[in-house]
Amino acid sequence: MTEEKKQNKNVSVFSRSDISLDSDPMEEIFALNLGDFISEHLISDELVQKISRHKVDKYESLKNQLKELISIYSIDNTLKILGFSSKEDYIIYNAIAKTIKQMLEIDACHVFLSKENAMGLDCSQNDILLVGSSIKFKDDIYDAEIGYKYDDNSYVSLAFNNKKSVEVKNCTEDENFKPIQKLNEDKVKYYLAVPMFNNTEKVGVIVVENYSEKVLSDEFIDLLSVTAKLFATSMSLEKLTEETEKLVNEKDVTIVQLQNNRAELTSLIGDLSSEQQWFVENLAKAVDAKSSFKNNYSNDVAELAKEISTALALNEKTKDLIYYAALLRNIGKITLPEELFNKKEKLSKEDWEKLQESPNVGVSILMSINFLSEVVPYITYHKERWDGTGEPEKLRGMSIPLGSRIIAIADAYSAMTSDRAYRSAMDNKRALEVIKSEAGTKWDPELVKVLIQ
Repeated sequence: MTEEKKQNKNVSVFSRSDISLDSDPMEEIFALNLGDFISEHLISDELVQKISRHKVDKYESLKNQLKELISIYSIDNTLKILGFSSKEDYIIYNAIAKTIKQMLEIDACHVFLSKENAMGLDCSQNDILLVGSSIKFKDDIYDAEIGYKYDDNSYVSLAFNNKKSVEVKNCTEDENFKPIQKLNEDKVKYYLAVPMFNNTEKVGVIVVENYSEKVLSDEFIDLLSVTAKLFATSMSLEKLTEETEKLVNEKDVTIVQLQNNRAELTSLIGDLSSEQQWFVENLAKAVDAKSSFKNNYSNDVAELAKEISTALALNEKTKDLIYYAALLRNIGKITLPEELFNKKEKLSKEDWEKLQESPNVGVSILMSINFLSEVVPYITYHKERWDGTGEPEKLRGMSIPLGSRIIAIADAYSAMTSDRAYRSAMDNKRALEVIKSEAGTKWDPELVKVLIQ
C-alpha cells in the first residue's frame, strides 16, 4: 500500500475530494442537497468523483452567471454615476440637479454625496460633499469645497445620518437653518433634504429649495424620494459589479465568495427593478397631479395598453416597455406650468407652442435616465396617425412603431371616457363608436378590433 493510500485509508471520502471547500468534508454533498437524507458511509468513491466534477462545473457555472449579470447590468442599463476620476466628470451631477429642478418646478436643486462615493473629490475636509447644482457658479463649483461634516447638525447631515427626509416650510423663522451664501440659500424659504440610501449603504442627499413659500405636493415628494433611492441603488449596484468583475478574474477565489457576490448582486438587481417601476409610476402620478386628469388616469392608459399587448401575445419585455411608455407618454407636461392644464378657455398661441414643445422636453428627461431610453421611440411617435397626417414626422401605417400605435388608441379611449375641465366623459359605447369610425384614418384598424374585443 502506498504512503498516500495509508494516509487516506481512515479519512472521510469527502475530505479526499478535489474541490473540498474550507476543509469541510460534507460541503459537496450538501451542495447537492443530499445531506438531509443520505449517510456518508453509503457513498462510494465513484459518487465522490462525480460530486467533485459537479463542483468544478458549479464553480465555472457561478463564474459564468456572474459574468452574465455584470454584462446585463453594465453602465448601459443602469445610471452611470460612479467611477469618476476628475472634476470634469462631475458635470453629470449638474445635469441631474437641473433635471430634478425642471421636473419639480422648484427654484434650486443640489446633490451631495458622502466622501466615500465622491471619488475624485475626496480630498475635501468635509464628509458630505456638494457634487452637483442647478445654479450657476462664477467659479469652479468644486474649488469651493462646499459640504458638511457628519456631526455638524446641518439638515443635510441629519437627513443623511437618520435616513429620513427633512422638510422646512419657513426657513426665515427657523433658527437651525444655516444658509450657505454660495448656494444662494439666504433667499430660501422652503427647504427639503431627501436622503439617498438603500438596504446596504447611505450614499448622499438631494436638496430642493424654493425662494417662495411654495411647498412641494405629496406627489412630488414621493417622486423625489424614489428618485433618491433609485440613484443610491444604482450606485451600489455599479460598485458591486466592478468588485465582482475583479473577483471572477482571481485565480484563488472560492465558490463561497462567488455565491455571496451572486446573492448580493441579485438582491440589488431586484431592488433596482422595483425602484425603476416605482419611479415611473410616481413620475406618472406627478404628471397627472399637474393636470385636470384624475390621479390614476395615466395608470388607466398604461393598464389598457398592457391588456392590448397581452391580447397580441407580445413578449414580456415589450409589454413592460409599452406599459412604461404609456405611463410616461405625457412626461413633457411635468415641466409646464400647472395652470396651463386647467384652462377652460381657448389656449393662446403661446400656450399651444409650449404644449407642442413638451414631447421634446420629456424625451430629453428620459434620455438622461438610461434604463428608460428604450421607451423613447414609443413616446415620440404616439401622436402619429395611421393615415400619415400626425406628428412629429407624419409616419404612416406600419411604419409607426407598434408600441406607439397601442398607446395612441389606449390614450384616446381613456381620454374619451374621462371627465375634463371643458367637457364630461363619454360612455363606453359612444367612445368605441367614435374610435371605430376613425379606424384606418387615426388608428390601426387591427388594434381597433382588439380594443373592441
